[in-house]
Formats: sequence, C-alpha cells, structure tokens
Amino acid sequence: MWTDDEIKGKILHKLTRLGKFKHSHTSIDNLPKGFPAHEIGRAKTLIKDMKKEQLLLAKPTSYGEEVSINLEKTGEIHKLIETFLKKI
Repeated sequence: MWTDDEIKGKILHKLTRLGKFKHSHTSIDNLPKGFPAHEIGRAKTLIKDMKKEQLLLAKPTSYGEEVSINLEKTGEIHKLIETFLKKI
C-alpha cells in the first residue's frame, strides 16, 4: 500500500527525470501511468491536490491540460521525492 506522500513523490520523481520544469510541460494524463491498477484512482486525486498545493503548475492547451513542476516549492518537492525513493 502506497502512502499519499509516496505517490506524490513518484509523480514528482517522474517529472524531474523528464526535465519538466517551468516551460517544459507534459500531459496530465501521462502522470498516473506506471502505478499499479488499484492505485491509479488515488494518483489522479492526488494530482489534483498537488495542483491546489501549487506543487504542479497547470497549463491549459487546446489538446488537453499540461503540467510542470513549480520551482518555488523545491524544498517540499525534494522531501516528497526522498520519501518515494526510500520505498523502492
């Protein structure tokens, strides 16, 4: 069973590896990919929470919503990524 912080950490780790900062975005639909099937719903809910917490910055486009990492929240983002890396 994954904790909320571990799921958030995995999402942020994925975006970090892909270099999705500031002006580089990825589709919000790609973020839950890679989670076990029973965790995808929770991951989608937590992605919405991460947008509210401003860990993720949203960019609406004509072909769907895209997100990137908010560099102003670097300290919190590093903590969440470390939490995820301790799990694996």
